[in-house]
Amino acid sequence: MDGIVLVTGATGKQGGAVAHSLLDRGILVRALVRDPGKAEAQALARRGAEIVAGDMNDAGSLRRALVGADGVFTYGVYSAQAAHETKGGTVVSEVRQGQQLAELAAEAKIKHFVYGSVASADRNTGVPHFDSKAEVEKHIRALGLPATVLRPVFFMSNWERMRAQIMSGTLAQPLKPTTRHKQIAVRDIGAFAARVFVDPDRWIGRAVDLAGDALTMAETAATMSRVIGREVSYVQVPWDKFEAQLGRQTLLMFRFFENVGFAADPAELRAEVPDALTLEAYLRAEGWGG
Repeated sequence: MDGIVLVTGATGKQGGAVAHSLLDRGILVRALVRDPGKAEAQALARRGAEIVAGDMNDAGSLRRALVGADGVFTYGVYSAQAAHETKGGTVVSEVRQGQQLAELAAEAKIKHFVYGSVASADRNTGVPHFDSKAEVEKHIRALGLPATVLRPVFFMSNWERMRAQIMSGTLAQPLKPTTRHKQIAVRDIGAFAARVFVDPDRWIGRAVDLAGDALTMAETAATMSRVIGREVSYVQVPWDKFEAQLGRQTLLMFRFFENVGFAADPAELRAEVPDALTLEAYLRAEGWGG
């Protein structure tokens, strides 16, 4: 990839990881952001990224951002607000945004379109924000875009939302203690995406599930215990209580984790990213050990 790669959502965790990994490899990055003054956008600018203001709902801003670009990295975004905008089993805004950008990329004759989907999106999961990404994938294929689809599993950074409770000694989830839960650090999604852009002939036309670790919930709690230096007990939360706290979509996602689970193999990620983080390595890198 000798030209510019447009990265959408570049101040978010996944988009930011991709943008920084591309910059690490000397690839020109155009970062699409809603707020160019945001600290994360300014950090990218200091590293040499071109910062452009735009919105995934604004076709005009997307067209302008695509001018002169050779590659695009974009990803499906799940939010609590979007969770309520479902139709036909998918999240309306996510499908609309993803399909529109794919169409504009085809119009702009983008050479390599990389889409951040979700692991098992091709398995008819019944989880709206998974099936939304499957619809975007289908549209990308129908357009004939030269594309690669990356399908990461559960983000290790999601544990940050529960950090205070975990630090106090409890990891509470609805999954059985023996359920194997696959996880990945967003840093490694970025590293993998950069490799995809560097070697397009190898990756165009492929979809790849990505996982960095595969631990049971009991093993996850034990790993956290080892890192923070105090016992973390795993507590299985009743499903009805979990739904009342986090909503129907999150319930459906965790039911999928429990009853089916991701098919991604961590060994496949390590074949391309040898230093991909285990959960323990991630927690230590993020200062959970003090």
